[in-house]
Amino acid sequence: MDLARFDAASFAPRFHKALAADPAEFLLPPRPASETRTEDERLSVSVHVSMAALEADWRALEASSSASLHQGFDWCAAWAAAHHNPLLLLRGRIGARTVFILPLELVRGRLFRTARFIGSPHSNLNTGLFSDDLGPFTPEMLAEMLLAELCAKLARVADIVTLEKMPFDWRGHRHPLASLPSVRNQNCSYQLPMTASFTETLSQVNARRRRKKQRVSEKRLEALGGYEHVVAETPGERQALLERFFEQKATRFKAMGLPNVFADSKTQTFLRSLVSAPKAPTHKLLELHAIRLKGGSEGRIAAIAGMSRKGDHVICQFGSIDNDLASEASPGELLFYRMIEDGCADGIRLFDFGIGDQPYKRSWCTVETTLRDIVLPLTLRGRAAAALHRALVHAKALIKSNRHSYAFIQRLRQRRQAGRYVPPVEEADEA
Repeated sequence: MDLARFDAASFAPRFHKALAADPAEFLLPPRPASETRTEDERLSVSVHVSMAALEADWRALEASSSASLHQGFDWCAAWAAAHHNPLLLLRGRIGARTVFILPLELVRGRLFRTARFIGSPHSNLNTGLFSDDLGPFTPEMLAEMLLAELCAKLARVADIVTLEKMPFDWRGHRHPLASLPSVRNQNCSYQLPMTASFTETLSQVNARRRRKKQRVSEKRLEALGGYEHVVAETPGERQALLERFFEQKATRFKAMGLPNVFADSKTQTFLRSLVSAPKAPTHKLLELHAIRLKGGSEGRIAAIAGMSRKGDHVICQFGSIDNDLASEASPGELLFYRMIEDGCADGIRLFDFGIGDQPYKRSWCTVETTLRDIVLPLTLRGRAAAALHRALVHAKALIKSNRHSYAFIQRLRQRRQAGRYVPPVEEADEA
């Protein structure tokens, strides 16, 4: 579905007028099953359009290890500021206690109005924000009531709700919405569990082969004058390295005849905002790492990786290499090696390579996480949108499961994008 920016002025007038005075609440009459519950045991759901009104509760819920960093307050605020999509923030409370927040944004395509997780197109893993204590409700009861509330409160402004790329089992937690109808996402995500011992961590992924590749890479880089693993620290260094990433990625996609997903100005604004944000020891919205060659002119960057951290979990958000600068030394692979080595000593216990099946991810990772899409139609038009979504997911999954079919589709994309055939890359040295 082609989702474009949705203008808040096109909201249903009464709904938008009410939401504008945040907090906006449309509390339905208590459900018959809960009529006997006290006020402190009753679930109420409200819809908000301002993040500020929910900040305290939001930051309390995002602290859980089961909450994705992509639903963090600062991450969502940066996306919202760059894209200006109307927000639909659902807060569920039992009495005065907030037990969940679903941070959604509204986008309008040519045919359908979609409520989705904020920043979903550029997220690797989504969970929403849920309390570990749901009070008198089981997860199944909460999911059933939330489904009813979504239909009642959002049907006037959205045709469909899509909660994409959700792990139903994540870090020892079963997702509260796992009982809702869902479809398996066409992509999985890939992780490497880590310990304080780099030797022990490396033993999971053929340590002998890894160390040999590392020595070969370093030997080739030494022949060019040597290298250093750098982390951008100052605002100027971060911005300069990010701009270099945009250049490397544009060159790479052009050479492969593929569309550049980082070319959009709003996406670039969003990423610039993330790298400018303050960093804490265990909380980093976006930290930039690089392999920089020594000698010669300054700024000889062979590989770049963008990493986000929340507690002991990091996600590699993106990566790039310079095809004209020591590509035969596999600088992208070497950069991952150094990042994982440093991460073991720095308390990181899960290195996440993110969504999408690539040979280099499988070579590093021992965990493959299945992701699910919850697709909830709210209107008659939304039913058509839901059917289309499921059909597209199944088609993509079928294509990706067949190597020959996937290669054929890639060639078609390349021909359409560049007007010529470019042989597909067998094993990328980048994220």
